[in-house]
Amino acid sequence: MVSNFRQKEILELARKDGKVTVDGLAELYDVTVQTIRRDLSELADSGRLQRVHGGAVVPSGVVNIQYEERRRLNEDGKKSIAVRCAQEIPNGASVFMNIGTTTEAVAHELLDHENLLVVTNNLNIANILAANHSCEIILAGGVLRRADGGIVGGLTVEMVKQFKFDYSVLGCSAIDADGDLLDFDGQEIIVSSTAIKRSRKVMVVADQNKFERKAPLTICSLSDVTMLFTDANLSKQLVADCTAWGTEVVVA
Repeated sequence: MVSNFRQKEILELARKDGKVTVDGLAELYDVTVQTIRRDLSELADSGRLQRVHGGAVVPSGVVNIQYEERRRLNEDGKKSIAVRCAQEIPNGASVFMNIGTTTEAVAHELLDHENLLVVTNNLNIANILAANHSCEIILAGGVLRRADGGIVGGLTVEMVKQFKFDYSVLGCSAIDADGDLLDFDGQEIIVSSTAIKRSRKVMVVADQNKFERKAPLTICSLSDVTMLFTDANLSKQLVADCTAWGTEVVVA
């Protein structure tokens, strides 16, 4: 149980923004940093938050956060990323878009694009882009995952293999310090990996929270990616690695 009103509000802020900081909370509530650290420790002990340097984040590990909750995390950051990513996609392009709340944000920013061909294994993206009457939408068939509107499985992979995309717009659950893109679902990873092989340019959209989280399965490395769109300043080492790999990093 949350032990006081402040902890309840801290939990709500973390769920909204993805991360809270000790200094920011101390200023917000006009209390000492020691008091905030105690609040965060209690929330971490109960499994509601995960402590990181300088604050706390919504926990992750081997089980993903509920989809509706993920959609509310860092909405402003995801929109900024989506706007910048959409600017790189020209009219008339063929695009694959996978499952994810940030890829959904990109779909919203493509509503004014003309003559797109979008293949997706995400029912939510198909519904969003249905409002763009010049956009041809192809749903990759397969098994419906009701929790998030994703479509996965062997049939999905076989359909994706039939295309050669100008762009893939891909989300992920986490990005490791060594530049590996991580996820929770092996079936989803196979779809994304296939799209990467069938795309001329690979765009990854990942907000700042993805660099604080962990997931057990590897999709690919950032070395396989053309452009990374994020709202986070990467570590010096990861910036150097991306430069060496030829991966363009765009901080929105």
